[in-house]
Amino acid sequence: MNLTSFTDYGLRMLMRMASAPDRAFSTAELAEEFKLSRNHLAKIMQQLARGGVVETRRGMNGGAVFCRDPSEIRLGDVVRLLEQGQALVECFRADGNNCTIDGCCRLKARLRHAETRFIDDLNQSTLADIALPEHAAA
Repeated sequence: MNLTSFTDYGLRMLMRMASAPDRAFSTAELAEEFKLSRNHLAKIMQQLARGGVVETRRGMNGGAVFCRDPSEIRLGDVVRLLEQGQALVECFRADGNNCTIDGCCRLKARLRHAETRFIDDLNQSTLADIALPEHAAA
């Protein structure tokens, strides 16, 4: 399984934020820290906000803060949110499946099961479990 860079960057941002969960982080600050595109991180942050993981605030003390404690935010749920619309295989896509063996394929059910188990396994951990150590976050 290969996670998109969207999810990879989102998890990096959340790991950093979990290292100081009481403070707001701007996308500009996170982009500079991780040497990533600010625009790309802003799109990720918007998705996290729509999904109820973070809340974004404008203004002087603005930035993104967690909607709830990082110990309550499950990794699998975050991955599912960020990977939304990214099908593991073509036959899982909602917008058109051109697979010629779709009706008789015995692999599809196994892949769906594996994908579910992957998310379930990640849900055994929370953002608090993967928060960056203080020295790495500085």
